[in-house]
Amino acid sequence: MACMHSGYAQAKLPNSSAVTNSKEDQEILELSKNKWNWMADKNTEALNGLFADNCVFVHMGGSWGKSQELNTIKGGGIWYKKAEVYGASVNILGNTAILLNDLDLLAVVGGNEVTHAFMVTEVYVKENGEWKMGSLTFSQLLRPVKMNTTPQQH
Repeated sequence: MACMHSGYAQAKLPNSSAVTNSKEDQEILELSKNKWNWMADKNTEALNGLFADNCVFVHMGGSWGKSQELNTIKGGGIWYKKAEVYGASVNILGNTAILLNDLDLLAVVGGNEVTHAFMVTEVYVKENGEWKMGSLTFSQLLRPVKMNTTPQQH
C-alpha cells in the first residue's frame, strides 16, 4: 500500500494577500512599469530593445509580431496613453517570468479614445542575463472601469 502526498504551489495573482517579492520579481515589475511609460511615450527605440524578435502580441482585434506592434505604436494605430495598474504579480519558472497586471488602459485606437479593464499577461524570458518580452496578451475583464477619464478642469 502506497501513501501519496498531494502538494501544489499556487500562482501569485494580482490583489492576492500580501506576498513578498524577490529581487527578480521587483526587476520584472519595474521593467513592466517602464514598458507602459515607453508605450505611452511611443518610444519604439526602447521597446525594440525590450521585445524579443519573435515576440507575439494578442489584442482584442487580432494578434501579430514585433514589427507590426512597433509600427502600430509608431504610426499611432494604437496609442497607449495611460495604464492604471491596480494589482500586479510575478511568477518565475526557471528563466521565464509571467507577469499579470490588473489594469485599466486609456488608449486611442483608430482615432477614438477608449478605456477598457484588462488582465494583461506579459511573458519575459531571460537570455544572456537580460529579460526580453516574449508575449503580451490583453484579456478584457468584466469588471467596470475604475479609472477616472473625465477631462480635468483647470
